[in-house]
Amino acid sequence: MHERANGTYASLTEWESFFAENPDIEAIDAFVIDSNGILQGKRLEAADGAGLYKGGVLFSASSLVADVRGYGIEGHGYGSADGDPDGAAMPLPGRIVRAPWTHKPTAQVLCEMTNIQSGRPYWYDPRLILADIVAMCRREGVHPVVACELEFYLIDPKRNEDGTIRVGAHAGRSPPRRGANLSMEAVDDYADFLNAVNVAAKAQGLPVAGCVSEYGVGQFEVNLSHIADPVLAADQAVLLKRLIKGVARSRGMEATFMAKPFVAEAGSGLHIHASIVDEAGRNRFGLDGGEQLLRFAIGGMQALLYDSFGIFAPNFNSQRRYLGSFVPTSRAWAENNRSVAFRIPAQHGPARRVEHRVAGADASPHLVMAAVLAGLLHGLRHQIDPGPPAEGRSDGGDPEFPGDLIVALDRLVAARLLGDYIPKRYLEVFSITKRGEYLDLIEHIFPREYDFYV
Repeated sequence: MHERANGTYASLTEWESFFAENPDIEAIDAFVIDSNGILQGKRLEAADGAGLYKGGVLFSASSLVADVRGYGIEGHGYGSADGDPDGAAMPLPGRIVRAPWTHKPTAQVLCEMTNIQSGRPYWYDPRLILADIVAMCRREGVHPVVACELEFYLIDPKRNEDGTIRVGAHAGRSPPRRGANLSMEAVDDYADFLNAVNVAAKAQGLPVAGCVSEYGVGQFEVNLSHIADPVLAADQAVLLKRLIKGVARSRGMEATFMAKPFVAEAGSGLHIHASIVDEAGRNRFGLDGGEQLLRFAIGGMQALLYDSFGIFAPNFNSQRRYLGSFVPTSRAWAENNRSVAFRIPAQHGPARRVEHRVAGADASPHLVMAAVLAGLLHGLRHQIDPGPPAEGRSDGGDPEFPGDLIVALDRLVAARLLGDYIPKRYLEVFSITKRGEYLDLIEHIFPREYDFYV
């Protein structure tokens, strides 16, 4: 069982100090991060802050393994056969900040769900799944440094009559009609929104390192800085998604991290950059012998890739992203090539790293990071050679590619190598949840079915 590093949660003194510095705060959003990378929790009045920091806030412990709607799924026992007991969400130290985009002065605090009887965290918390893999790496002298990149679309919050979505307008103008990859004009058009994201990120201590306009119409990518704490990096990715959605709402738009919100536009990904450092903090991939270590890391990521696809593409829409351009559907790797699964950016020395480009933006950052680091460690342990790098365009054409959700979930449950790093019982619980979510989705008829089959 994973233990907290200091064995404690945030103290009442921390709340009192924060409130003394922010006396206008009227509400507190207290939440945990579930297996979908979604925040689950409660909004409390500021008057309840002392109670929160003394004993936590109670809500369903099975929220950690709920589907994307927050619903429990029959089959794995959590939230159903166990009577759906409450847990106590305990505030984590140093994680209370303001939410600058809210109309009502509001704070937010990241919590960890604990068992009311034992006071211990639940084994199926995705933050702990990742923390255990990080601990495994460090015990073997492997110290990861990671960064997340997230792509998203800005859309109109009002749906079309048929329930579909459309790109959002900006600065009082009509919505854009064409993609504008790397366009500074597009960045200028949305400058008010992007500046607000930067201001809010600075207020919350999120290390946003830049934003670019992407291939899709109304699509952007925001990058986070490299840090040596993978759990914190994944936390930051989830909190950045909340921040972007909140800032968009405050400006009359909506942000979506769907993997493929528009059939004719580029999908949205979650890219993980990873390197390893020595005890002195030097990037081992950039030192003598580092190229061989980098190859081993890629070889391990290749070995675990297809068994991890249920994590990288965890729902029905996720799979659509792999039908687009520059989305990897093979185990290919190469230097300075965006069509492969494992890209080596054209940088050397301290910046030498691998970019894992497979996961969709809708995937859990904690589980994606866990699978990526499991692959990295596996490759270093077993010195797996990745084979020669790909040449040219390499974003398709592998018959083993698990391009179907049910196939991917079946592989996840049966994954022998991945099960050495992520507990097999967790892979089973996650698979049951996502399978149940999928079955609930397809029990309704899609409008286009009538075009095909009437």
